[in-house]
Order: sequence, then structure tokens, then C-alpha cells
Amino acid sequence: MVWAASACLPGLDAATASTLDRLVPMAVPAGTALFHPGEEVTGFVVVLSGRVEVFLTGPSGRDILLYAVEPGQSCVQSTLGLLGDDCYSGEAIAKTDCRLVMIPRALFLDLMGRSAGFRGFVFSAFAQRMKSMTQLIEKVAFQRIEARLAEALLERSQDGTVTATHAELAVIIGSAREVVSRRLDALARRGMVRLERGSVQIRDADALRLLAES
Repeated sequence: MVWAASACLPGLDAATASTLDRLVPMAVPAGTALFHPGEEVTGFVVVLSGRVEVFLTGPSGRDILLYAVEPGQSCVQSTLGLLGDDCYSGEAIAKTDCRLVMIPRALFLDLMGRSAGFRGFVFSAFAQRMKSMTQLIEKVAFQRIEARLAEALLERSQDGTVTATHAELAVIIGSAREVVSRRLDALARRGMVRLERGSVQIRDADALRLLAES
């Protein structure tokens, strides 16, 4: 398998692109754990296809979805670990079958020092990720659970169906499964959704949209 670094990482000079092109992409099956809390950061991952989700687990054992990494995006945990010489604090799981490239730590640090194009990509992706993290904090701190839940349902709907358990939705919006179950029951009574085993059917998308914007 080959890849074109210049197509995935815009702004690279020819020498840097040629160096990165020699790295061999790897296939990662869905459900694979890419890293765990406390592990050393060994490289910078470039996602070529698929989706990787990064979670943080609190002392109570409750998880929250921090962000997802898709093609063209970065993992802020990896960037911080490589630049700050720190370990992972979260856990990354391949949500789908993925194809990715691992840039080893030594090469990453070398390119950060000598390639303006590579450095620009890393810092630009890092800034975008930090913006999304700030938005997540704002939602968890200031947005009502019903609004976060409605937004999550609309974002993940495929032809009116959201394939997710109550526990998975709780992780996505940063709440507890019991709370999400109660809120979904309330939405069902109001005719906005219909609950089925392992999925949620959206019956009134306009009402959910108004709730998400409240």
C-alpha cells in the first residue's frame, strides 16, 4: 500500500513529502484500541480513511467522547504528548475499519524543526482541534442535556435512524446512561422519537432541531 503525503498534508515541500511517502500505511480493524491512558506517545498518526474516537474516563468510570479523528484531522493527545513529552490521558478506539500512517516520534520532531509546511499543518490542525474541544466544554458546562441529546441525535441520524445504545449516547454527550434513558423517554412521549432496541427513530426532526438550538 502507498499513500501521497502531499495530498493528505497540504503545504509540504517536495523533500518532506518524499520522506513521508516512504512510510507504509497500516490497516486497523474496527474496535482496535490505538492507545490507552498512561502509555507513551510513540508517534503522530495520520488517518487516511475511517474514524478514530478518543475518550476520557473519569474516576467514577464514566466515559466522555472528547473528539473523533477523521481524514485531515489530528489527535490533540498525540500532539501534546510528542511536543510536551507526556503520556496519553485518554483512550483511542477505531470506530470503523481504518487506514492510517504512523510518523515515528523522532521523525515527527525532526520535521517540526526543519519543515515549515509540516509544522504549519500540525499547528493548524492542533488549533482546529482545540477549538472543537473548547466547544465541547461549553456544551457540557452550559447547554441543557436535552439540547445536547437532540443535537447528537440529529448529527448521527442516517435516514431518520440513529444506531446507538443509551450508554453510547451518554458517552457522546457527557452524561450518564440513566439520565439519557429518562430524557429519551421524555422525547418519545412528546412524539419526537421512537425508541427501539439499539436504535432511536426520529419522528419530528424539526422539533429536535428547535430543542438543539435552545
